[in-house]
Amino acid sequence: MRIGLAQLNSKLGDVNGNLDRAHNVISEAKGKSVDLVVFPELFLSGYSLGEVDRDVSLDVDDERMQTLAAAANSTGILMGFQEGQRAPHTYNSATYIEGGRVVHTHRKAYLATYGQWEESKHFTPGSSLRAFDTRFCRMATLICFDVWQPAFVFLAIQDGAQVLLVPANSVRKEFADQTQNQDLWLNITRFYATIFECYVVFVNRVGHEGDLNFWGGSHIVDPQGRVVVEAPRDEEALVVTDIDLDAVNQRRRETPLLKEARLGLLIKELERLASRGGHL
Repeated sequence: MRIGLAQLNSKLGDVNGNLDRAHNVISEAKGKSVDLVVFPELFLSGYSLGEVDRDVSLDVDDERMQTLAAAANSTGILMGFQEGQRAPHTYNSATYIEGGRVVHTHRKAYLATYGQWEESKHFTPGSSLRAFDTRFCRMATLICFDVWQPAFVFLAIQDGAQVLLVPANSVRKEFADQTQNQDLWLNITRFYATIFECYVVFVNRVGHEGDLNFWGGSHIVDPQGRVVVEAPRDEEALVVTDIDLDAVNQRRRETPLLKEARLGLLIKELERLASRGGHL
């Protein structure tokens, strides 16, 4: 399978302009026989939606999305956008398009609301997580902060995902005393790829939006925790590479970690914690 990492900047609030860029990148990817192009989180709208004085949300059946799907045709797309009728009753979503149709849409469940992040002011959190079938394999989408909840990622894997698609809007550093986010993300993606024996496809935005500095560094990690490819930092790029999906099944046969997860035990203990007033 050939994957394209569309590490790009967005123009805040310019949905049509960002769609034009998406069309151009998809055309370039098709020329390179790419099977799937993954775009960053909220690519069509930009991130700082509190600074936009008009509604930039889309429905998945919006004519512009349908046109994009038709143009991509057999090339798959994962596209980040603001989904819904009108903010703040909208979702931070990423939709998977294949064969000219929408296959699955994931709504970000864990909204970053701390420090400089105010996602809860602009979005409603998603309330489900499902892996989904593609013509290549079973995949799941987790948007940026979703991945910082290990149990949530575990659910996607137990639902059969062999590839985790992780679109993000990650800045270089959030706090003065914090480790660089580049290092944190590489640790996270390598950990999940290794422990869950899957591919992790991380696609981060690049460029500036107000005071936010997105660093790029998009990459793919294989089921043994090895970085297959990494995009440059601080510059736009369409990075293309091939992955071997058979490596997932081989790794899971060699070390059956997921098969031995004992879901019944986990359910019992989660119910116990919930009955004690665990945060839901």
